[in-house]
Amino acid sequence: MRAEHRNTPTGLREPATAGTATAVAHPNIALIKYWGKRDERLVLPRTDSLSMTLDIFPTTTRVRLAPDREHDAVTLDGVPLRGEARRRVTAFLDLVRQRAGLARRAVVDTENTVPTGAGLASSASGFAALAVAAAAAYGLGLDAAALSRLARRGSGSASRSVFGGFALWHAGPDTGTDEEADLGSYAEPVPVGELDPALVIAVVHAGPKAVSSREAMRRTVDTSPLYEPWAVSSKDDLADMRVALHRGDLDAVGEIAERNALGMHATMLAARPAVRYLAPATLTVLDSVLQLRRDGVAAYATMDAGPNVKVLCRRGDADRVAGALRGAVPDGQVLVAGPGPGARLLCGERR
Repeated sequence: MRAEHRNTPTGLREPATAGTATAVAHPNIALIKYWGKRDERLVLPRTDSLSMTLDIFPTTTRVRLAPDREHDAVTLDGVPLRGEARRRVTAFLDLVRQRAGLARRAVVDTENTVPTGAGLASSASGFAALAVAAAAAYGLGLDAAALSRLARRGSGSASRSVFGGFALWHAGPDTGTDEEADLGSYAEPVPVGELDPALVIAVVHAGPKAVSSREAMRRTVDTSPLYEPWAVSSKDDLADMRVALHRGDLDAVGEIAERNALGMHATMLAARPAVRYLAPATLTVLDSVLQLRRDGVAAYATMDAGPNVKVLCRRGDADRVAGALRGAVPDGQVLVAGPGPGARLLCGERR
């Protein structure tokens, strides 16, 4: 695998000047899926998951402490956040304040290049960037694992975006105290063999989803008869995936990722009522991936909670795969990503 990015966050222990810090993070795409929580308050997953952080769609977040304010100010792309989105951010800041022993409110400004709420991991990059920036602004000296645990409390998949390349999020023990469970659930980098992958992303719909990921997870876990079998098989998928990554076997990585994703969507279709993220254009893209394989191109699909399709392939085949996907969805957007960096503080501010 090319060493073009950092696997671990950088500059995490630098103190912020005047309680201000800016961080950037990238989304990740799970190859072994996170689907279902066993504890919603602590954001503890039912299964381990494994992902690849991307080198596109960065989120940049600036946190500035404002002792003169009575309430937090939170904006996304210059627009004040409201409702549930704002509540999630302020609840996360409350957690940071509790750990820092400070009551000061904050001004949070986020610039997000990820289509929000469309199944492209906008919450992963968003809360990873917020975790790094807020921890620095409030003076928390956290190592990478502790930052991953912190980011998890905002969004489970954000625990993986703390790291670059491939990352494994441990579900942690399902017995013991809350503290033990919290400490055991974090992400860490996964070493890989000679692998030069690309993810070609077909954005067939960039708007918000009709059913949020949180609601879809709850409904699937509570009502789908296929959920538990999938969760059991996902453990086997993870073991196989780690072997395939260690060997640098992209075909095996792709086969495992595709079966894990299709199985996850099957659990949603079996929920009551069903959760269906697959759009007609999604199926058209999946058919084009099958045709690419028939033509001798190693291309494998994965999908998160949304209609958009990500296709794993060799970097040298990315242009051909992208061309096929553009032909399949001429009205959609097709982007090419590679492995990206971990979350990091920006150095534009004096420290």
